[in-house]
Amino acid sequence: MPNTLKSVTRRTLLQGVGATGLVAASGLAMPSYARAANAPQFTHGVQSGDVDASSGMIWTRVDRPSRIQMEISTVESFKGAVRLAPMDALPESDFTMKRLIENLPSDQDMFYRFVAADLQDINVVSEPIVGRFRTGPSSRRSVRFAWSGDTAGQGFGIDEKGMYTYGTMARHQPDFFIHSGDTIYADGPLKDSVDLSDGAKWINKVVIDEKRKVAETLAEYRGQWKYNMMDEHVRALSAVCPTFFQWDDHEVVNNWSSSKNLMNDDRYTEKSVFLLSARAARAFHEMTPIRYTPAEPGRVYRKIAYGPMLDVFFIDLRSYRGPNGESKETVIDDRSRIIGAEQVAWLKRELANSRATWKVLACDMPLGVMVWDNFKELKGAEAVANGDNGKASGRELEIADLLRYIKNAGITNTVWLTADVHYTAAHYYNPDKAQFQDFAPFWEFVSGPLHAGSYGPNDMDMTFGPEVKFVSAPTKEQGQNLPPSAGLQFFGLVDIDGATEQLTVRLMNRDDQELWKITLDPARAA
Repeated sequence: MPNTLKSVTRRTLLQGVGATGLVAASGLAMPSYARAANAPQFTHGVQSGDVDASSGMIWTRVDRPSRIQMEISTVESFKGAVRLAPMDALPESDFTMKRLIENLPSDQDMFYRFVAADLQDINVVSEPIVGRFRTGPSSRRSVRFAWSGDTAGQGFGIDEKGMYTYGTMARHQPDFFIHSGDTIYADGPLKDSVDLSDGAKWINKVVIDEKRKVAETLAEYRGQWKYNMMDEHVRALSAVCPTFFQWDDHEVVNNWSSSKNLMNDDRYTEKSVFLLSARAARAFHEMTPIRYTPAEPGRVYRKIAYGPMLDVFFIDLRSYRGPNGESKETVIDDRSRIIGAEQVAWLKRELANSRATWKVLACDMPLGVMVWDNFKELKGAEAVANGDNGKASGRELEIADLLRYIKNAGITNTVWLTADVHYTAAHYYNPDKAQFQDFAPFWEFVSGPLHAGSYGPNDMDMTFGPEVKFVSAPTKEQGQNLPPSAGLQFFGLVDIDGATEQLTVRLMNRDDQELWKITLDPARAA
């Protein structure tokens, strides 16, 4: 593979993305094949994800059983491209295909190209489709990434403007995007229109059958993902920017845990949350470019090393939690867990072994924000905090144990990023203000929604002493569940400077206004 890199930018490829979000490229060397009008079609663009300094995942989907030919190159012309072994897209995976590409040069723009050959007639092939990503650096260079969460929730789907926040993020040309959970709303059916509180109507320009009811079957869960990828802004960002996915509750059903009871929910004919979560997890891994973990194929928690200045640790607060409830236990056991023993041990080990300047903990739920399991009665813990403002108990015990370990092990420069609560905020966790004080102070930054109803701000639990340094959320006069058109859609940008190693966080709205900013100096090892 050539080591020389043609001077191209993300904008070059973005400008080539048309209304369909697909990037066509000619010249794939297949002289014995003939393209035909009835050739396979790529249905939902391309995706890349979980990119590090030497590897990354690539993904696509077709409309029929196909053999997917693949090429990768460091130049947009694909001159001297490397041909990869083909892979088959079959009905069993809903015609999706993803693979890990390895042994890539660091800090390089990588272009990948797919062509689909019909397995019924192998000589009938599609037009090519192209995507790109940039591998992580092996030396210190500036890094930029975005994060947010919550896509297509509360009945707000693809309107005339589309999922516009994705387009705003793309203009910042991030190295990657962290989707912090609620990537779909499998429990949020769409109607053709939504009556708004001011008398106006929200019009969903696009609605498919799978989105007109709650997801129960595997096909319906897959349909939630396919709906989001019908949006041009989503596809355009995916074509040029890797997405690092994690999940939360709406990928299955609102506030799910082992105690979720659907017996009185008439929307569901399937009442087993265990079966629903199994189907949802399969769809999640089929429809995203998340890496496959051989030891636990459905695992979401993982570490992505993006150069010497940044390790990103993805925490899964959903898969290993105990039942939602009061969360007042005084010992860590199966009832009070929210991270799980194996994940906690992995996280401690990986944090201790990390040599990156900054350790970003990407968490699908905030630590100190009150998220009630029953919001009407303000009852039961859905996230970490239990609302008693006292010493650590219930799910707070695992977090307290982790924070104590980080302090005692001398692990520095940890920053928490999260979403879930549908507003944006900056929280400084101060042990001097906390009931549990055996930890070093740290920052938590909240963003979202990307394209969903806006809520908040929520009350804070003082067990870990969070100080709210900034918040942007609906006002009392505006009310709750505001549509995306109200403007309270948010994402965050993180810049790590290659020269100073300072980390700067900016909280942004979908109109690209900078709402708040802070620059953090890295602590140096003793």
